[in-house]
Amino acid sequence: MKRLFIPILLSILFLSSCHRTVIYCSSSADNDLITLLTSEGYQIQLYDSPATAVEAASERSAVLLLSSHYPDQGETLDNRILKTISEKKLNVYAEYCRQIGENITPPPIEIELERIVVADSLAPELPAMGLLTINKSYILPTENNRPALVAARVAGFDQAVYGLENTPTRPLLFRLENGIWIATSKLSGFASARFSPDYRWKKVWEYILSDITGESIRFSRWPNFVKPAYTQHEPMPDNARLHSIDKGIEWYYNGHFLIDSSWYNSWYEKYQGDGTMPVGPELPADVKNGNGSLGLLEGHCSAIYADGRQAYRYWLRNDVQGESAMAFAIAGKLLNRPDYLSVSERLIDFSFDTFREGPRNDPKSPSFGLLGWAITHRGTYYGDDNARSILGIIAGAALQNRSRWDQKIAEAILANFRTTGKNGFRDNALLETDIQKNGWKFYHERDLISPHPHFESWMWACYLWLYDKTRYEPLLEQSEKAIRITMEAYPERWKWTNGIQQERARMILPLAWLVRVSPTEKHKEWLNFMIDELLKNQVECGAIREELGDASSGMFGKTRSNAEYGLHEAPLIFTNGDPIADMLYTSNFAFFGLNEAARVTQDPKHIEAVDKLSDFLTRIQVRSERFKNVDGAWFRAFNYRNWDYWASNADAGWGALSTLTGWVQSWIIGTQGLIEMQRSYWEITQHSRINDVMNNVKKEMLNE
Repeated sequence: MKRLFIPILLSILFLSSCHRTVIYCSSSADNDLITLLTSEGYQIQLYDSPATAVEAASERSAVLLLSSHYPDQGETLDNRILKTISEKKLNVYAEYCRQIGENITPPPIEIELERIVVADSLAPELPAMGLLTINKSYILPTENNRPALVAARVAGFDQAVYGLENTPTRPLLFRLENGIWIATSKLSGFASARFSPDYRWKKVWEYILSDITGESIRFSRWPNFVKPAYTQHEPMPDNARLHSIDKGIEWYYNGHFLIDSSWYNSWYEKYQGDGTMPVGPELPADVKNGNGSLGLLEGHCSAIYADGRQAYRYWLRNDVQGESAMAFAIAGKLLNRPDYLSVSERLIDFSFDTFREGPRNDPKSPSFGLLGWAITHRGTYYGDDNARSILGIIAGAALQNRSRWDQKIAEAILANFRTTGKNGFRDNALLETDIQKNGWKFYHERDLISPHPHFESWMWACYLWLYDKTRYEPLLEQSEKAIRITMEAYPERWKWTNGIQQERARMILPLAWLVRVSPTEKHKEWLNFMIDELLKNQVECGAIREELGDASSGMFGKTRSNAEYGLHEAPLIFTNGDPIADMLYTSNFAFFGLNEAARVTQDPKHIEAVDKLSDFLTRIQVRSERFKNVDGAWFRAFNYRNWDYWASNADAGWGALSTLTGWVQSWIIGTQGLIEMQRSYWEITQHSRINDVMNNVKKEMLNE
């Protein structure tokens, strides 16, 4: 066979800093590992195939046989190549080999829930049962009795806490009897495929390369195409927060989340289905952005494909429309962008037009005024989702100085109020069929008690806001009663969803607004107490650490076995103390609530907490030139100890690397904007004229 030699003994070889060791490689020149080794000064000689690489290699030298056609085509180590390796005593790493000697492996499989587990300790950074991920990469099924790394479905934060005995495993990295390192996937594409966590994959490659070169290899850098905007300690420019708002809104366009008619049928409708699993590949980079009139998608799910692209959630939910309307309005005002204000207006119209159709638009219906959960589930009504949508719409309307939605806003709040029990609790969700059967008075007269802030508390905030504008006393009375019951139940009788910390975060907003409308010493005491409880978990960098509550009262606690990993909603942590912040359930809502509290209390401790959290969120915003549709986003999870995007990915719907146009993006952008304005939400909405329509709405809906 004629040998094709591609010398890349680049100019770096002549620098005094270059390494003496020559590494022979079969690989494409743009391979992540080759790029890294070259930048670190290693002498790389590239060849077009494993055969030519081992033929050219000098005796006892280091050889990398990397995959150039993954995942479509595997590499081949036939008997002739193996013989050459043996005769020259070469030190070899080979990956994604469909044939080794006479053995041909079965076709590759795309892994789903599997994580990578260190089968036996390799280094302090790679302890036994330590966890890594290669996302949805392809693995060649094979067997080995002593693998170094395996793919397995396991529970845990960064350790496989239940071990490997009761879960199937697939070897990922092992050594053959002849000493050749074999990887069953393309491990050299670690940056392009977005492997994590960085510090462990860095150590994996240092370990392999040290072994085949006989040197102690330590990399001075590690490439990553998706990373935080700033490191933990580097100085940020004075306009960093303002820039984060600009980048945050730009992300909506980077990802094309605003639906356009040109791809409505071919992408949105195709992948949304019935809403049970509305997941599909990312949109093409050249599709047209919508203007808000057709709504916007949810964002990304946590699934990352072998090429580093991330799956989308093609679902239309009401809450994200209203929440994002707020983000666009605040950014529009702050950045002087009338086009953003126009998007906000269209999103509000879309929300009311789409999610209030049918019985929700009939004044005689007991569900009149309610906002449906999603376009596929219009007859499901979460009070929490209604609350966030309503709050977003109120802010969008105020910043556009428009009153044309006031009646629908009032109807939406009173629709929830009249289906709230006499103690101020509404429960997790109500269904259209039940409301039609029971009538709204059935719910209004229920003696329900449910101290579960995640589902209940932000609707109390809506009631308090409307009370302030209308002085309709039952709104204050019911809210204060529910808040009192909830505060007296803390913490033993609190229900929690994905963690107790998110419940604390949710309580701060209604407590802050209760102090606004009724500044008694008791109400101030409640607010200060709950903020203190939350801030016990705020660490020096500003992150708010997640915490699990009593397991007996949690909806989604720690995963109880390897088999349960990925089957239902789950926290990002496994044990209290895991260094994880959650931008989907805690930090986002804490940020908004703390700013409202700080503006009313003017307590230096509260102001400092807001500033620290703002600094943290500014630093961890995603930056990526290669994967533009995540550039400017905030992922759900962040490990503040290692400063990377990592956590338990057990949540079936909203894993560690999910994004959300509503819950996450909107409240972070919105609060960053309010801080830049030196205002609170309460202040920017204080001139609402909603009282002009209140009497008619109250008469129609409450018979008063």
